[in-house]
Amino acid sequence: MNIKQSMTAIIQKEADAIRGINVTDAFEDAVNALLNCKGRIITTGIGKAGYIANKFASTLASTGTPAFFIHPAEAGHGDMGMITKPDLIVAFSTSGKSNEVIEMLQIARGLGIESVIGITSHAESPLRDLSKIILDMGPDIEEPCPIKITPSATTAVMLAISDALALTLMELKGFTKEDYGKRHHKGYLGSITRTNDS
Repeated sequence: MNIKQSMTAIIQKEADAIRGINVTDAFEDAVNALLNCKGRIITTGIGKAGYIANKFASTLASTGTPAFFIHPAEAGHGDMGMITKPDLIVAFSTSGKSNEVIEMLQIARGLGIESVIGITSHAESPLRDLSKIILDMGPDIEEPCPIKITPSATTAVMLAISDALALTLMELKGFTKEDYGKRHHKGYLGSITRTNDS
């Protein structure tokens, strides 16, 4: 096995998956929905998709959009009480069939919370029926792992989509370095914003 060749091929396949994203009108609709949300942005997902959803909430929060992650398994144990009607849910699921995510969205609908953006790949899934806006990851994403199962290309696509949403939203809001520094005053990024302010 040629390790460098294998790693290069994996990186290439993930990059190809990202390049394959088709930015449709639905993506613009999603940004406008996030921009006009009167409440908070709630992100959710299970497994590897959950980590991407958590990162999305963190990026939104640090760039001026109040957001937090709810684990869908905890949603059925009281965490649904953290969501209010003005909030908007962004649900991540490649298959769109993850039981925990679907159940959480069904509970949300029962509580009158219907503003949902679904990020998924599979053409037929319950997530599509429970979402007002669907962002398609692309139907033919091939995982580059040796057994074609381990999520990496799909999570790379999710990450790219969520970053595009967050950074476009940030630009629309006119979010500045000074604004960023007020929310991210520690660490290397915090030191950059403090240096620029001085």
